[in-house]
Amino acid sequence: MLLLPITLVLITLVLAWYFVGTYNENYWKKRGVVFYSKNKVLGPMWDFLVSPRPLFQVFGDLYKQYRHEPAIGLGQLLTPAMFVINQKNVQQVLSGDFQSFNHRGIESIEGDQLSDNITFMNGPRWKLMRSNMTPLFTANKLKNMYYIMDKSAQDFVQYLKNNPKTTEGNLFETLMMFCNAAVCGAIFGIGSESIFDTPFLNVAKGLSQSNLSMRLKFVTFLLSPKVCSILGLKLFKEHEDFFVKSIGEVLKRRDQENVKRHDFADIALAIQKNGTMRDRTTGYEIEPTTGILSAQALFFFTAGVEPCANAIYATLYLLSVHPEILKKVHREIDEHFEKYNNDVTYDVINEMEYTEKALSEAMRIFPPIGFLSRQCVRDTVLPVGNIRVQKGTKMFTPIYDIHHDPELYPDPEVFDPERFSKDRRPNDDIYMPFGMGNRTCIGARYAKLQVQAGLVHVLRNFTVTSMQTDKTVTFTHDAFNVRLKNVDVQLIPRNVK
Repeated sequence: MLLLPITLVLITLVLAWYFVGTYNENYWKKRGVVFYSKNKVLGPMWDFLVSPRPLFQVFGDLYKQYRHEPAIGLGQLLTPAMFVINQKNVQQVLSGDFQSFNHRGIESIEGDQLSDNITFMNGPRWKLMRSNMTPLFTANKLKNMYYIMDKSAQDFVQYLKNNPKTTEGNLFETLMMFCNAAVCGAIFGIGSESIFDTPFLNVAKGLSQSNLSMRLKFVTFLLSPKVCSILGLKLFKEHEDFFVKSIGEVLKRRDQENVKRHDFADIALAIQKNGTMRDRTTGYEIEPTTGILSAQALFFFTAGVEPCANAIYATLYLLSVHPEILKKVHREIDEHFEKYNNDVTYDVINEMEYTEKALSEAMRIFPPIGFLSRQCVRDTVLPVGNIRVQKGTKMFTPIYDIHHDPELYPDPEVFDPERFSKDRRPNDDIYMPFGMGNRTCIGARYAKLQVQAGLVHVLRNFTVTSMQTDKTVTFTHDAFNVRLKNVDVQLIPRNVK
């Protein structure tokens, strides 16, 4: 009895798959754009789901295969999608034609309160929230906030010394603890308790893109937010009660204390007291509820923990396999600690030019994220190839592959901090570890400063050696992040005063 309906369902699915794939191929063929036909319905997303490789490497295969095409068409269910390859077209999408590509390519999910954050927002809502959050990341605010990062880094070093087993392997998980502590201190105002004994660390692990559940949710979300709504999928719902309650308590306590700490809680409290946020140009309004401020806190949290841990981990790994560069970094750090009597301030950090160059080069080789997405909001044309882009088209642009392109970076696999000397520093249109254009990560300067604080204090007290056994580096099966998988680094105490 069941055989006939099951057969009909299977035939329907096969026909639907065929017609969707044919539609996608014909759509791009009519526009004179090469189409990635290996999977005409789901494109690279299918390759990602059925292989152990991260999504940025799947895109990387396309980058190499179609290197001299301006862009290629992709299957993305019934949504037109494109992988942009040519550097000038990438710049056009991310920066040059902001009016056409200001949509992130992802959006908030109804009923998922924490998804209503600055990453997922678009249009006037994003513009208004960004203008209210930007003051947190001015140079002056970061300078005032740096003492919290420095204290977290010092506490981290003491934690490593008190727990020597943490220096012998699985360093990435240990670095996650530091980044978690630094974010909780500088963003959430949490710092009086033990920074390495907080429920926020479990939240960070739960939100990791290497988590299978989150990976599947994000792929579905990238394919179609509408499908997420139909299936009732929520990205952050399980953390909502904890996060909203925690931020509510922080804001209440800060209001009672009436003390300025130059952190996220200060900004959030000021926004609440100022009442309704309003864009004077458009008249668009947002009520500064604890819920929506908690959503912004979640963004800073997710952006400040795992990606920053990736950046520190990658830098320490590269230094561990390049002892001559490690020696120069150690020398510069030691000189500044001795010159300033171990008092490493914001200004002192910014004096360490070679260390900063080593970090910048490490983020070129292993950028925190491997690609970016956008969505076209009005019909436009990409300049190279004269490609017509229809409103609603999903755009994917490479980061990792541009950073490793020998036509843009001579000897791209060589770890060379001097690429970032004043006379050689690459242009922003080919160096983009935090993105490019008006939708560059709002917390980029904060994130880099946090990473620098952790690096400097760890390398002042430890040297590093590689525990890698394979010659080829592999990465975790991750939707967005570039996270090293088959390498590890051992920390070895140094004799310093």
